[in-house]
Amino acid sequence: MDIGVPKEIKNHEYRVALPPSGVKQLVIAGHQVFVEHNAADHIGFSNQDYQTAGAIVCDTAEQVWLQSKLILKVKEPQTSECAYLRPDHILFTYLHLAADQALTDRLLAIGCTAIAYETVTGRQGDLPLLTPMSEVAGRMSVQAGAHCLEISQQGRGVLLSGVPGVEPAQVVILGGGVVGSNAAGVALGMGADVTVLDTSPSRLAWLEHTYTGRLRTLFSTPEAIERLLPSADLVIGAVLIPGAAAPKLISETQVKQMTNGAVIVDVAIDQGGCIATSRPTTHSDPTYMLHNVVHYCVANMPGAVARTSSQALSNVTLPYALQLAEHGWEGASHLDPGFAQGLNLHQGKIYCPGVAAAFNRPLAQL
Repeated sequence: MDIGVPKEIKNHEYRVALPPSGVKQLVIAGHQVFVEHNAADHIGFSNQDYQTAGAIVCDTAEQVWLQSKLILKVKEPQTSECAYLRPDHILFTYLHLAADQALTDRLLAIGCTAIAYETVTGRQGDLPLLTPMSEVAGRMSVQAGAHCLEISQQGRGVLLSGVPGVEPAQVVILGGGVVGSNAAGVALGMGADVTVLDTSPSRLAWLEHTYTGRLRTLFSTPEAIERLLPSADLVIGAVLIPGAAAPKLISETQVKQMTNGAVIVDVAIDQGGCIATSRPTTHSDPTYMLHNVVHYCVANMPGAVARTSSQALSNVTLPYALQLAEHGWEGASHLDPGFAQGLNLHQGKIYCPGVAAAFNRPLAQL
């Protein structure tokens, strides 16, 4: 199969869907890979590296899309990229369609096959292609939040760890999944006072056991969240409903009750955000102040550490890309029912329950 790897064009997005090592594996398997010129130069992978791995380096994005059937990306196609999409394209990338009706409508009109990394399901019911970026985003959320708490960033001037004789920052994490547990580990490592809320008793028990009483866990209820917010220095939104829009757990009224200079990092912003006052931001303009609270809502957080993120992403996506290249979409999904859960759109129809529910559209069945 002809496979294309275009350069990502979202704001400050330097990740690449395949490093040269991944290209080499596809080429060895008998496939032809087209990579856009300087697709990964920011993270130290040169055109020569890709050529040595067996890729054909193209001068323009248009050439990559034109010559390929399977398109491997990191982020959802931007408006200019949608112009290159064809009905016979298989698009394999992060899509987050439940938070983007305009993109959903464009892709439906094109009729391409759109497979989302974030809804592919593993044998244990996990999300194997979302996990590595969730790990990165969870760890980065504390790093970003600590920076935003500085006075120069309009924060309240609190050091996450505190110092002897001065209490540490109060960190509240909404969601104890992959993002939340990774955020908790870093926040604890930095010396913060950490509380994690979740609706899964088994997940809360796992957190208690893993961190041996070093953090507090609470069953997530509106009352519990409202009680914690006024004293919170940093709130991290880490909730996820696979493929669906994130639930709004904090209202605008509750944000108004937070301490001046407190910080919100909404990692769920890719799926619309779990805080009513959140709106997507970019790495070039990552924060805004609303009701005297700093909001950090960058929609592609792992792009800031693109070399690490690209390698981690390719480690998990490459086996699925090989399946697609070898068997096509129908064959690959038949071999792996969990992979079939990744199908969001096909021939103008919606196959992901979360996307269909978000826009009140009919749900097609495989």
